[in-house]
Amino acid sequence: MDASACALLLVFLLVLGALAWPLGKVLSAVCAGRMYGWTGRIERPLYRLAGVQPDTSMRWSRYALALLAFNAVGTFAVYGLQRLQHLLPVNPAGMGAVSPDSSFNTAVSFVANTNWQGYGGESTMSHLTQMLGLGVQNFLSAATGIAVVILPPFHGHPYKRLTIAIGGGR
Repeated sequence: MDASACALLLVFLLVLGALAWPLGKVLSAVCAGRMYGWTGRIERPLYRLAGVQPDTSMRWSRYALALLAFNAVGTFAVYGLQRLQHLLPVNPAGMGAVSPDSSFNTAVSFVANTNWQGYGGESTMSHLTQMLGLGVQNFLSAATGIAVVILPPFHGHPYKRLTIAIGGGR
């Protein structure tokens, strides 16, 4: 490893160490149902726009339907990006549309967080499809898993009461 790689690693570790404590405090507040000062200023307008009432509990069935709808939108978005990539920008190699079966398989696997790839990435997907479709879905599928497994017990213990308090309500 040369000097520039060592310096980059050192900078990365310093930034990671500096952000660990403040991000941990924010995540702790979110899991406890409290809004942190600056997160509240961001979340309140988004709640209004989405029609969410943060002090109202959500039944488990509505929570499940919301997660299924969210993942269905992600599936259609990734599928559509692959099928239309030949018409979209950020395609310098001029990649053609991905076949319907491969598009569906890839979209479902990335939404389900298995990320199974039955294709050659750089020889099949445009830059836009990889960044906007697959890259974003890598994050969203993991976030969905956190929303299903980790956060509900902090918001009203839905496994016992079958009610999930989203947005700080109890």
